[in-house]
Amino acid sequence: MKLLKKHSPASQLTKRQALTLTPVKNIDSSEITLDSGVVVIHYPVTMRPWMAKWMRRFKGTSPETGSRKLQLDTLGTEVWRMIDGKRTVWDIVAAFAKTHQLERREAEMAVTQFLRDLGKRGLIGMQE
Repeated sequence: MKLLKKHSPASQLTKRQALTLTPVKNIDSSEITLDSGVVVIHYPVTMRPWMAKWMRRFKGTSPETGSRKLQLDTLGTEVWRMIDGKRTVWDIVAAFAKTHQLERREAEMAVTQFLRDLGKRGLIGMQE
């Protein structure tokens, strides 16, 4: 499995290439399903070095890592559950569009923005 690293602006993927990537969940994250059916994801957050230094200096503690949680809505939960390490972004977009009777472009924009947000939080990575 080859995870992609962040690209420099000069080597950005094309839209077509990005849709062929496969999202994979961060193995350090965990999830619980609430009674309402939505998912809450717990994930580790590494503290920035300057913040850790400040904490050691002024508070006498050294928390190098912490954790956060993210509660997804119904649509986010649906997309999260489709991330299985086998489906490509395109597969997820197509399934989402079909389920919600959306135009491909509308589903593509919603799903890719959601995946981008998950990526920024470190909850998913992309593999070729």
